[in-house]
Amino acid sequence: MAEPFVNGDVLHLACGVCPSRRFPVGEFDVFERPTKECPFNQADGHRYLSDGTPVCVHPEKVGLPAARYKSENVPLTAELHLPPDPSALVPYLHDVLYGAAPVLLDQLIAQASAEIRRQFPDLDPLDVLRRALS
Repeated sequence: MAEPFVNGDVLHLACGVCPSRRFPVGEFDVFERPTKECPFNQADGHRYLSDGTPVCVHPEKVGLPAARYKSENVPLTAELHLPPDPSALVPYLHDVLYGAAPVLLDQLIAQASAEIRRQFPDLDPLDVLRRALS
């Protein structure tokens, strides 16, 4: 079996029973919140879809967007929505990058670089990203 998404990090925000602590990204779904579609299983403390797919119900804790990664083979992607005010750019990117799952960081940084160049041609994307990550 592949390495779990959250492995051995006791300080990680993911719940102790989160499927991210047992499975790699793509082997569980992430829902916005608990629903009847993924009931709590009292026998083992986890949530599952009717087909047995494990479900995390706290996307903000695992840093993954809500999606059906396992049950519908949704690819892992992330989208940035840069603020229109350049003074809000560094705090926005800081929050997004520090809250994102590590597997999304390369994609988010590349996306941020391109979007900063497009939306704010007078700003240096490398400088903005350095400030956001410091």
